[in-house]
Amino acid sequence: MQDIMTTLSTLRRPRLLIRAAKFGTQEYNRDRHLQRLFGYGTLPTSGAALMKLLDMERELNDQRRDDGAAYSLARHLDVLIAILGEAQLYQASCASLHA
Repeated sequence: MQDIMTTLSTLRRPRLLIRAAKFGTQEYNRDRHLQRLFGYGTLPTSGAALMKLLDMERELNDQRRDDGAAYSLARHLDVLIAILGEAQLYQASCASLHA
């Protein structure tokens, strides 16, 4: 199984979608975003959250590509913003462990 950062680096999505998500990451609030996506309760660690978010994003991307009626661009952006935000937190926590 690939590690999380390798999986993220191989993710290929439309440029406009990624640009919008990067812009939204500036306002990323872990508590607010993850509770909206996962529901209320104890939040998982960044690594566990990333795995769940990647699964959610994969399903949304499949819906996007299939022109599914259930596809929500706003939800897809929310998930991508959370992925980018959690990836930053994950990298920071890994760097602090190795410092």
